[in-house]
Amino acid sequence: MHDEVLEHLKDGIRKFRREIYPPQADRYKRVMSEPQRPHALIITCADSRIHPDTLTQALPGDIFTTRNIGNMVPQYGEMLGGVSAVLEFAVMAMQVEHIAVCGHSECGAMKALVEPETTESMPTVKAWLTNAHAALVEAEKIQAERRERGEDEGDLLRIVTEQNVLLQRRHVRTHASVRKALETGALTISGWV
Repeated sequence: MHDEVLEHLKDGIRKFRREIYPPQADRYKRVMSEPQRPHALIITCADSRIHPDTLTQALPGDIFTTRNIGNMVPQYGEMLGGVSAVLEFAVMAMQVEHIAVCGHSECGAMKALVEPETTESMPTVKAWLTNAHAALVEAEKIQAERRERGEDEGDLLRIVTEQNVLLQRRHVRTHASVRKALETGALTISGWV
């Protein structure tokens, strides 16, 4: 079975080499021979159903992407690592003009946030999800306010997903390189679901 998975991946590479690359060879060669100059950084979930290039119709070289469980960005200084390095490099070295934090429906990370018992056997995932805990608190507050007004509470998962995108946008702004680029007008940030 594992061999089948590997063969499927290899078939995809062969198809790329045979059918996709040849008609676009000049573009790929040009992109590889020039410095990288993507216009945007997309921060999205590692979910296998999300394809940032397809969603944005980006071509090679158009966007810089980082993906992780729950499209999270730790606040600056809390968990310095891959996401922080990507932000700093994208803003300072590549001078991207826009950062988009992209959440999505039916996100497993958001489901785990709502149902924390599902991550009991995954301590690393559980620790990572602390980067979104404030989104859950805010979502529960929104539901309580709606309930008090006699309104439909709405779907908790949807609200958490939206609140997480807003929270991660705020976290992006805590990074010094981002703050400086925002102050000079060289950068904008958006949030998508």
